Amino acid sequence: MKTILPILLLMVLLAGCSGNNDLSDAYGNFEVNDVMISAEASGKLIIFKPEEGKIMKKGELVAVIDSTDLSLKRKQMKAQLASVSSKIANINAQIDVREQQKKNLTTDKNRVEKLMKDGAATQKQMDDITGQLDVVEKEISSVKTQKTSVQAEMQALRAQIAQVEESISKCVIKNPLKGVVLDKYAEPFEITSFGKPLYKIANLDEMTLRVYVSGAQLPGIKIGQEVEVLVDQYEDQLRKLTGKITWISETAEFTPKIIQTREERVNLVYAVKIRVKNDGSLKIGMPGEVNFKQLN
Repeated sequence: MKTILPILLLMVLLAGCSGNNDLSDAYGNFEVNDVMISAEASGKLIIFKPEEGKIMKKGELVAVIDSTDLSLKRKQMKAQLASVSSKIANINAQIDVREQQKKNLTTDKNRVEKLMKDGAATQKQMDDITGQLDVVEKEISSVKTQKTSVQAEMQALRAQIAQVEESISKCVIKNPLKGVVLDKYAEPFEITSFGKPLYKIANLDEMTLRVYVSGAQLPGIKIGQEVEVLVDQYEDQLRKLTGKITWISETAEFTPKIIQTREERVNLVYAVKIRVKNDGSLKIGMPGEVNFKQLN
């Protein structure tokens, strides 16, 4: 009888241990694809709205950087453009005058040619008129060159103005995607600079469960495959969700310390990402499990 009791106790313990065996194929944690929003201009943050945990809409105004200096620079450039533009009218007037001179000389030349046929004009008269025409044509060409130079200067000023206006537009920062603010790195009225991070945001409507599998499990999974995802619901219960494999690593890595695989003897594993729709209960860093069996 004394021998039977220890055997029965051992059987109960073994049964209890077998009941706790892992049934899931892989384990990991939930993560998101966060986006770091940075400043594209330098200056004082006169408006800054992001708050950690706040849900922000796509296109929502989140920050305004002081653009006073840029606005003054644009005003100065527009004044320069107006001044340069006024030269065009003067140049066009000069061209018109010389074109009229050319027209008059051409008429005189035709008249002299007729007179020469009748012997009433000399070759010198023809040479003088021809010389005057050559001078006027060269003057017209010179004035037109000046006009081209002024037009190029105006084009350069317009490009500079457009560049300044683009910089001014970047002083108004709008949220690029719907999501939750995870972190913020600035406060109103602080001085920011180009490329400085302002806040981090992520869309939590879908989350990614990153798990690790052994090489032996790879043939049984593929991208686009729907799988069963398990997350903690109560102390001793798991809740089932549906996920889809979106990425499988092509290279092996050593098992992360926080992950316990089904086959503990495996040292090298492959990372797998599974996209899961979030009903609001999934959190960043939350553990999850997955079964790779095909779902109907």
